[in-house]
Amino acid sequence: MLLHPDDPPPFELINPRGKAPLVLFCDHAGRAVPRQLDSLGLAAEAFDQHIAWDIGIADLGRQLSALMDAPLLLANYSRLVIDCNRHIDDPTSIAQISDGIDIPRNRNLSPDERQQRVTEIFRPYHDALTQLIEQKLTGDKVPVVLSLHSFTAVMNGSQRPWQIGILWNEDARLPVPLMRRFAAEPGVTVGDNEPYSGRDGHGYSMKVHAEGLGLAHALIEVRQDLIADGAGATTWAQILYRVCGDVLQDPALYHRLV
Repeated sequence: MLLHPDDPPPFELINPRGKAPLVLFCDHAGRAVPRQLDSLGLAAEAFDQHIAWDIGIADLGRQLSALMDAPLLLANYSRLVIDCNRHIDDPTSIAQISDGIDIPRNRNLSPDERQQRVTEIFRPYHDALTQLIEQKLTGDKVPVVLSLHSFTAVMNGSQRPWQIGILWNEDARLPVPLMRRFAAEPGVTVGDNEPYSGRDGHGYSMKVHAEGLGLAHALIEVRQDLIADGAGATTWAQILYRVCGDVLQDPALYHRLV
């Protein structure tokens, strides 16, 4: 066993009875590490950095869940333990180096050690997300799916100009209207598949839980410095509520692509 009774559960489900035809989730919401892994051999300060989690996104997600009356699933464990937005065969699923920082306890893992992380952390989170979406599919409307993430303001010495980015692949029903509507917000620069791309093959969760089911979906990235404190998270939760509330009025979103 990897997880013990005093370790957090793999996920937290917020507002499970939310009535909106919408599912929210955060793959990198938490930064917990099983006690058995001894902080992965890292100093405590490492878990305050973006390599460990998506700073601010859990707070924003909780507020948006309440505003939109939508269920929200949060992954509790650090992406450094196992990345819930990577296929388990992806080399970055259990990273040995992240942003130049060596992760000692991720090196030389046995197949059994890797499988423990899959079985006890990755699978329960994704099983819960599958169940949540299946429950919504029994409702009056086919649900829309939103994945929430945050990104650093500076990468490799370059300032990123976007406050928010929309990542997507082929289904434009939700991403394109979202980008137009965000661009209409005063002072907001929105990235189209920036600062990452929904077409690079790395995003696991949206591909499995939305794209593969024909559900309208988008991955929303919010810049971390804007939501790192409670006031910022509240401001951006209100912006997302306003923008998404407008866009989600479109009835074309509540159908499955075949």
